[in-house]
Amino acid sequence: MSPFETFAVPENMRHLPTEALDVLERGFWQWRDEAKRADRLRSRTRICLLFELLRYSGARLGEVLALDDRRAVDIEKMQIFVGKGAQKRCVPLPEKLCRELRKFAASPAGTGLAGELFHLDPGYVRRMFYARAEQCGLPRELGAPQVLRRSRAIELLRSGVPLGVVQEILGQSSADLVSVFQNWSKHDVQDIVRRMAVDAAPLRSSARNVFSGHVAEIRRDGVMAEVVLETVFGQHVSAVITVESLEALQLDIGVPVSASIKAPLVDVVFDAEGRVSSASNCFAAEITGVRRSEVLSEITGRSVDGMRFCALLASRVLDEQQPERDGPSAGQSVCFCFKALSVVLHTL
Repeated sequence: MSPFETFAVPENMRHLPTEALDVLERGFWQWRDEAKRADRLRSRTRICLLFELLRYSGARLGEVLALDDRRAVDIEKMQIFVGKGAQKRCVPLPEKLCRELRKFAASPAGTGLAGELFHLDPGYVRRMFYARAEQCGLPRELGAPQVLRRSRAIELLRSGVPLGVVQEILGQSSADLVSVFQNWSKHDVQDIVRRMAVDAAPLRSSARNVFSGHVAEIRRDGVMAEVVLETVFGQHVSAVITVESLEALQLDIGVPVSASIKAPLVDVVFDAEGRVSSASNCFAAEITGVRRSEVLSEITGRSVDGMRFCALLASRVLDEQQPERDGPSAGQSVCFCFKALSVVLHTL
């Protein structure tokens, strides 16, 4: 694991982790797709494209609102020129954003907007961004354009992009970025040295049944300890481990940690109102896929805030639970449940 992945961000530096940025991005496009009238569809698409540009370029809101998209955006080379004078720079754009820009420009909705695509009122933009954040279950202030800029910088730094390159992309020698690297705690330093010294492969596991966050609560007796993990969206995952493991992992309040659960240890509750699970961890979700054989069935699901689940159940048990149905299907509302003793914790 690189040190870039483990540095601590100052508590007063508001930002969104990549997972939350992805949820916010999906929320913007879902909001766009809910438009019933052509004029609203056009307006919402412009807001979505503006969000995408801010999210991936790290540019200032004022810089993007002033753009002449005919000259500043090079879709073929997938890049954008932002800023003026000494702050003028070229920033790469993701292919999916360039695809959306090309699609909108070629559509009837894009007629008459050449050169003025991003010329929007900044107050209106901020209101729309705050509303989308709240709609996604995030604090409204985390939808602010400056938070997106800061979040992009931290995202790049965590990916191993050198500080100088990130500063070049953002167009300034940001004191905020420097402060990130000045916020190493003694534990951070010890942890980085230990990880860099040990020649071990990094933890790799499926994104399903894996939840990252920070330790929010610890309860212990002489033998066992209950550790409560709080995810970035405020969901709580409870794990029961031995006190020996608690001390070996050096867990404490605020320590970043991930929790994983093997699929055979996850249960699916199809009738959440009529059946009560004894598991301490239960999450409402929607089935996204079902793979079935005569013996086993794999059920995958996703919660509204992006948590992904996978359960491996005996097909016979499914038939007994739903005798009136042909079996579980995509789109069905269920609860994924697992016991605290089934949760395995990993320090990040």
